[in-house]
Amino acid sequence: MNFLRKVSEAFGRYMAAIVVVVTLLALFVPQSSLWIQTGWITPLLMIIMFGMGLTLDFKDFALVFTKPKYILLGCLAQFVIMPALAYGLSVAFALDVALMAGVILVGTCPGGTSSNVITYLSKGDVALSVGMTSVNTLLAPFLTPAITYMLLRTTVHVDIFAMFMSIVQVVIVPIVLGFVINKLFAKITRALVDVLPAVSVTAICMIVACVVSHNAARILSTGWLVFAVVFLHNMLGYFCGFLLGKILRLDIPKTKALSIEVGMQNSGLATSLAGSSFPDLAMATVPGAIFSVWHNISGALLASVYRRWE
Repeated sequence: MNFLRKVSEAFGRYMAAIVVVVTLLALFVPQSSLWIQTGWITPLLMIIMFGMGLTLDFKDFALVFTKPKYILLGCLAQFVIMPALAYGLSVAFALDVALMAGVILVGTCPGGTSSNVITYLSKGDVALSVGMTSVNTLLAPFLTPAITYMLLRTTVHVDIFAMFMSIVQVVIVPIVLGFVINKLFAKITRALVDVLPAVSVTAICMIVACVVSHNAARILSTGWLVFAVVFLHNMLGYFCGFLLGKILRLDIPKTKALSIEVGMQNSGLATSLAGSSFPDLAMATVPGAIFSVWHNISGALLASVYRRWE
């Protein structure tokens, strides 16, 4: 078990580098990853969400009731700033329908578990980060389809009910199951938590490799445009979250947590939803895959900066 723990720690520490290597291999040697079927994306994401559920306890939600204003602030920032940025950048760069749908899905999804890890590495308020991620994720079945529909209804058909059911299946059910198992079998799950980073990173890499390899030619033909939008969306998210924290005079750890939570999205969920909600728009899955790569790199870089800010 000690060996597995060390391996898992290494996966977590070098996650950004691992994801980059996998992406480059899938992009330039797509045959290396074509064995990963697109139908695997949803189960892989469910594994990640189940792992998140295993790490949650009632105390993680205590902040929701003791200091609800911070959680409300995080929810508003997440579901207002990022969708607005996604829509604005899509229009500014004149993205086609498929790419626009993918970018907006990234913007309307909640923060991912990576934000909690980066907040921890940044010496931010981890409890606030976990609280915001948890509540945003629970609100996602309602807000993600609604906001996506509002922004895309004049461009592409959005099946709100289908998207709602997909999020419930992919996110809520696995998290609740993991949470329940954690309460019933706490001793076992405490041992499993140590190897979760390796499992999560492996699942993330498989999702990215699948999407990139199956769309390699399309990505190479329009790559610079998608990368530019994803880069700006992520970096502006960090900046807006930071600026909001400073305007509201939050302390440094809370400002870090808000900045990271706003800037980092559950891009795996966006990729999964793009595949199921827009089956006729193959390129809609690409922005989520690229965001999966980039936000791990930017998050690691941001953490190295934020650690020095106390």
